[in-house]
Amino acid sequence: MTATKVSSWNEWDPLRHVIVGRADGCHIPPPEPALDAKVPEDSDMRGQWGMRPQETIDRANELLDNFAGLLRKRGVTVDRPTPIDFSEPVQTPDFSTGSQFGCMPPRDVLLTVGNEILEATMSYRCRWFEYLCYRPLLQRYFDEDPAFRHETAPKPRLTDADYRPDYLSEKIGVEKRLEWTAEKFFVTTEEEPLFDAADVLRFGRDLVVQHGFTTNLKGIEWLRRHFPDHRVHAVNFPGDPYPIHIDATFTPIRPGLILNNPQRKLPQDQREMFERNGWEIVDAAQPAHNAPPPLCYSSVWLSMNVLVLDPKTVCVEASETWQMEQLDRLGQEVIPVELRDAYAFGGGLHCCTADVRREGTCEDYFPVQ
Repeated sequence: MTATKVSSWNEWDPLRHVIVGRADGCHIPPPEPALDAKVPEDSDMRGQWGMRPQETIDRANELLDNFAGLLRKRGVTVDRPTPIDFSEPVQTPDFSTGSQFGCMPPRDVLLTVGNEILEATMSYRCRWFEYLCYRPLLQRYFDEDPAFRHETAPKPRLTDADYRPDYLSEKIGVEKRLEWTAEKFFVTTEEEPLFDAADVLRFGRDLVVQHGFTTNLKGIEWLRRHFPDHRVHAVNFPGDPYPIHIDATFTPIRPGLILNNPQRKLPQDQREMFERNGWEIVDAAQPAHNAPPPLCYSSVWLSMNVLVLDPKTVCVEASETWQMEQLDRLGQEVIPVELRDAYAFGGGLHCCTADVRREGTCEDYFPVQ
């Protein structure tokens, strides 16, 4: 077995080593401020918590295992996390909550930039200890790769001061949510740095970070100070009433090409950096489904939550016919991957993976700033 080498600078260079999540023991967490703000008023998630039905866990694991097997057949080294007991409550001197979440979406927790893997702060109380699922892997990488840097962002206290009480009402309505999003008024306050790794996209020397429910401006400033050799850009998407994680909204496919959710368009002033450097931002194809699967936090736009294997090859969920057709027209080799029955456990093909190594070096894709 080849010793691990951690190195990944962007979202599209040839993938050589990846972590794929697991669905074991996944729970619907009890109510808490950040989580409640994300759940739509008419969602079947409202008022439910506890371990997910075992048959749905088994089905999700079947699909995740198949995806891991497909990647291995294409020469990618695949690691898997070690689930903890997610039924255990989380308690600190500042808060307590009745159960945890799961470890299907490593992309939420782990941010790989060059030879560093950074554990994000996380902004949900139920996900405070999720990093433990990845510690056995990170310890092994540390032993095998003398250049690997294992970093951890400061753990937040997640007191009530981190959340706006305005979002605690179950009857806010989409219109009011869109108004607040346009005003950059989110459920998270600026009490302390907060960010999820899945709010960050890597473009070589540039990091693009979504300001929204799970990442605040202090979190973006912390990333800016932590990565002083990078340019860190804050973006937001006014059309999203539930702005959490960037990878179903803004998806780089290869150098020069990005898919943008047509309902959540990047504002014109934030597009200029891309346009000045010759990047094309294309409206993503419509999803194939009118609603998410049962007990799913995510939107139908997981259709554009794809995993790029190299600049010419992309994995797309097998039922997302229109997204596959669009990427085919854009010159990509499309690999259909069945994953929809695992969406409810934390997201799509990008969410359920975290880079360990991609070929390539740190390049400047935006020389004109």
